[in-house]
Amino acid sequence: DVQLQASGGGLVQAGGSLRLSCAASGFTFDDYAIGWFRQAPGKEREGVSCISSSDGSTYYADSVKGRFTISSDNAKNTVYLQMNSLKPEDTAVYYCAARWMGNCTTAQAMGVMTWEYDYWGQGTQVTVSS
Repeated sequence: DVQLQASGGGLVQAGGSLRLSCAASGFTFDDYAIGWFRQAPGKEREGVSCISSSDGSTYYADSVKGRFTISSDNAKNTVYLQMNSLKPEDTAVYYCAARWMGNCTTAQAMGVMTWEYDYWGQGTQVTVSS
């Protein structure tokens, strides 16, 4: 049974930090790209960050560049999103997703549509208070 489990969300004050985890079961991250997405109420889904095991590429949206760091622990089959200097506008439900042989060189390569990814995890809520 294939699953992606996103966790680590919570309530934090502006300027604080959170680390999200995306743990996979039923498949290994080898040859997969893992993307982090977020969706705030009334807004479209946004691609936040991505890391590819197949080619080592990473991507960050301009809105999070310099504040968020994505990393992968293939031994644990887990991808992390370290989020520092959080802002109220980072408030959203965060999702992780996996795409076989995906790359993360650009926003276009990362993609954002549901059909572009093979597996999706449930969301984890991140709320940043001002």
